[in-house]
Amino acid sequence: MLRDAGAVAIAAAALIATEARAAIAERGRFVFAVSGGRTPWVMLRALADEDMTWNDVHIVQVDERAAPAGDSERNLTHLQESLLAHVPLPPSQLHAMPVEAADEETAAASYAATLAAIAGIPPVIDLVHLGLGPDGHTASLVPGDPVLDVTDRDVAWSGPYQGRPRMTLTFPVIDRARRILFVVTGADKAAMLARLCRGDRTIPAGRVNARNAIVVADADAASALSG
Repeated sequence: MLRDAGAVAIAAAALIATEARAAIAERGRFVFAVSGGRTPWVMLRALADEDMTWNDVHIVQVDERAAPAGDSERNLTHLQESLLAHVPLPPSQLHAMPVEAADEETAAASYAATLAAIAGIPPVIDLVHLGLGPDGHTASLVPGDPVLDVTDRDVAWSGPYQGRPRMTLTFPVIDRARRILFVVTGADKAAMLARLCRGDRTIPAGRVNARNAIVVADADAASALSG
């Protein structure tokens, strides 16, 4: 538990950089899956100041809204502004979800193939960064959506949720990750964080395999935790 969202962002960035250096030393590359959210944009800006060999980093998206390029609702827009404008990541090593494609199923299959090309068959991502919604969702795995039950694909569509269909990584590929990092801030997440930490599988986030998961949270988000 950390003091506030700013402290969470800095601590999470340091943890990501440590994981990156270890992955690069061991396997020659670091495959990093990024979610959206306000605290994560601060985290990514802090990550830009960490000592990393960006030529060995591949960035993929955890989820993305179906919106035009450059739209403020696109996670990619904020990823570019917060991180990519500040680091020498080769453009070919940013793998954006193709949410503007006309055929949703073809687009999801194409992104799954991209993951396989950079992270093996089946893909094993080095670090998946996740958030936690006040309704218990994580990635774009939202309560009541059929995407929660997808077990035969690594990438699928959910929604519409909050007005937009979304492409998302599914539980199988998230659960294969070498490390899962939940970044959780704000009092509106307190009840769900307590349920996540109890392993409550009735919320989507609680269905993520906790074996390799770390939670970095601020005092407000952690306020409902006992002990």
